[in-house]
Amino acid sequence: MTTLPVAITALYAGLLALLVAILALVVIRLRQTLRVGIGDGGNRDLARAIRVHGNAIESIPLFLILLGLYELDRGNTTLLHVFGAVFFLSRVVHAWGLFGSSGASTGRVAGTVGTYLCVIGLALTNLIKLFNA
Repeated sequence: MTTLPVAITALYAGLLALLVAILALVVIRLRQTLRVGIGDGGNRDLARAIRVHGNAIESIPLFLILLGLYELDRGNTTLLHVFGAVFFLSRVVHAWGLFGSSGASTGRVAGTVGTYLCVIGLALTNLIKLFNA
């Protein structure tokens, strides 16, 4: 078995890809049920599902880039897992919260806070590591 130089990032990329696939399947199922090919057809549930999927697509790539760069720069393994696990759980909680309500909800707020704490934390961690080299 070959070890990837970014095995930890690969783990979280795999988990997040599965999450995105599940969110896409929800959209596909709703489109089929409602017979809506493009857009949301004015259906609030479909609009919300599209937004949940879109929101994940908007935040995941930046996180994975930052995580991968930190790992390539021999970042702390425990910290990599903390960022990865918190981000993944934040995305799950965010999706759950947004599916439950289009307004503010505990899951949506907690997911958003966790997501951006991880993105900002990794950005700062990478910058500190870079300038302390």
